Formats: sequence, C-alpha cells, structure tokens
Amino acid sequence: MTRVPVEPALLIWARERAGHSVTDLHRKFPKLDAWERGEVQPTMKQLEKFAQATHAPIGYLFLKQPPQEQIPIPDLRTVENQTLVTPNPNLLDTIYLCQRRQDWYHDFARSSGEEPLAFVGSAQIDSPIEETAQAMREALGFNVEERQNCPTWTDALRLFIDQAEILGVLVMVSSIVGGNPHRKLNPQEFRGFVLADPLAPLVFVNAADTKAAQMFTLAHELAHLWLGESALSDVDLASAPARPIEHWCNRVAAELLVPGMHLSNALPAGNPVEAVPDLARRYKVSTLVILQRLRDRGHISPADFEQAYARELAQLRSRPGGHGGNFYHTLIKRVSRRFAQALMASTLEGHTLYRDAFHMLGIQKEKTFLQISRDLGYPPGPRIHPAM
Repeated sequence: MTRVPVEPALLIWARERAGHSVTDLHRKFPKLDAWERGEVQPTMKQLEKFAQATHAPIGYLFLKQPPQEQIPIPDLRTVENQTLVTPNPNLLDTIYLCQRRQDWYHDFARSSGEEPLAFVGSAQIDSPIEETAQAMREALGFNVEERQNCPTWTDALRLFIDQAEILGVLVMVSSIVGGNPHRKLNPQEFRGFVLADPLAPLVFVNAADTKAAQMFTLAHELAHLWLGESALSDVDLASAPARPIEHWCNRVAAELLVPGMHLSNALPAGNPVEAVPDLARRYKVSTLVILQRLRDRGHISPADFEQAYARELAQLRSRPGGHGGNFYHTLIKRVSRRFAQALMASTLEGHTLYRDAFHMLGIQKEKTFLQISRDLGYPPGPRIHPAM
C-alpha cells in the first residue's frame, strides 16, 4: 500500500481551517493524530477523503508549508475593532462560486448588448445620506407603503429582492455552500457580501439570518453598489462599524428602509420604546433598526436606547433564521432568478455546456434541471448527456 508524503503541518492546517478537532474527525480517520505527528502517512485515497472532509483543495496538501489564503475581496468585517484574518473555507468557496457566476453573467450581458448600469458607482462616501437613500428608493421603485402592506417579513424580503433584480442586481440568498446542505453558513461569521460590476452587480445574503436581518443586509450591500465597491461587509448592528465606509452604508441602509421623516410622522403618542415592535412589523425591519432610527431622530435618549438595544439584541440572538420551503424555489433564490433565467436560456440554446450549468446551479440531476426550466417558463429541452 503506497503512502503519500505529506507535511504534518498541512494536515493540521486543513483541519483547523475547517474548524475541526482531531476528535471530530477520528471516526473517519482513526490514525489522524499519528498522521499529524508524522509517525505514519496516509494513502492517496485517504488523503483525497481527508481533503473532501476538510474542504481543502487537495493540491494544497502537497505544499511544503500552509498557504496564506486571502479573501479575494476587501474584508471590512471587524470584531472589537480588529480585522478578521482567518478565512473560513465555507466563506471562501461561496465567494469563489459567486465570482464564477458573476464572470459568466458579465460575458452573457456583454454578448447580449446590455448597457452598463448607471447606478453602480454613482455615489461617493461623502454623498448626503438622505439624498443617496432617496436616489436608491427611486431607482428600485422602493415604496414604503407597499412594503408596509406586505403580510410578513418573508413577503417584504421577496418584494425587495425582486425590485433589486429588476434593476439589474443578481441577488443570491442562501444558507449553504453551493448546493451542499452539509456545509452551512454561519451568520455570526458573515451576513453578506457584494461584488461590484457595471454589467453584473452581485449581492449575496446569508439566508441563515433572520428575515429582518436579511432586509438590512440587502440594503447595506446595495449601498456598497452605489459606491461601486466590492466588500465582505460588517452589517452587524450590535456595534458601531470601525470603518467609515461601513458606517456610511449602515446609515444609508437605515434611511432607505425607514425614512426618518416618515418614521417621525408615524410615531404614535406615548413612550416610543413601547412602539418599537409595532414599528418593526410596519416597516418589516429589525427592532434594532427601529431603535437606532429613533435615537438618530432624537425620539429616545441615549440611556433609553442602550437599555432597550441590549434587551432586543439578546432576544434576536436567540431566534434562528427561517428554513424550508419549496426545493426548486429555494434553489432559484440561491442563485438569483435573474441569473437562473439567463443561464437556462443560454444552456437550452446551446451556448453554455450543461455540465457548466449544473455546476453553477449546484445540482447534479437532469430531473432538477428540467424542473427548474419549467418553473422559469422554459419548455423541456432534449435529454441531457453529462458531457454536453
């Protein structure tokens, strides 16, 4: 049995990168601790399974020392004002997959004669908050009253996504890496990111978060698009962003979702803090956003804000995000309806290989592809051969 020479440091790096302990992987790899001590080496088949279990590119395991991986877009996330430096493989693979989708759509849009989208890069960080939010509202067709009439947060979020996609934004909402349900995304690690491009602007929203949080993430990432900048964003309202650009995007997002003047006119008489739950339901946003808007507009004192904010934050952190729903509708939401429609048309017309379409959609079965095509209004195509 041929053993593969692998540096123990690479095995340790791959395991820790995936967030696993030796105990976590002991059942699959009983000799892992011996591998990491250099006492014995794995076979090629064992190494392939290990790379799959740790989501590490197998080529990396043949290096002399662990690679220094970098997130391929500006990382604006911070914890206690310290930049995060260790990328998680689930996050990296999600960004890489979205970049491949964006590259494909950019080429598709260019070959289709689509014009660059004027709103991408139309604002600057010193642009007035209210004016920028109003410009976004007009471009999106974002009507506050229409959103207030939505029965649920889910309906309001769906409306918001549709408005962004009609404008030309690829909005991808998922809680897993690609189509792998075993690779779940952690909203505490990241809530979203944006890939700016004049032909194929893309926003990714972590669907493991609450619907209200997803609303704010989408608004925040759209603000980044107005600046024309890609970013892995810090949209956690639990603390003030350390970076000016994140502070600006947060303020624009809050004004977009809850216009200050509209809120002041809608505020009932009495204690404003007691009205927070009703206002959150009315605007379909988080109670944290309402509290911040009340503070910003001078309706509550800093002391009342701090007390109410801490209470609401504790409650929100105990609530999981929504799951379930129709499989095919969820799949389309993961990849963006706009993207799925373009990819389906290109594939059925013979311009894109089926195997490439399967990969970008995160599917493996012909049945799934054909059902998606029907859901998007396309007639069934010919039987699919894997090599096509």
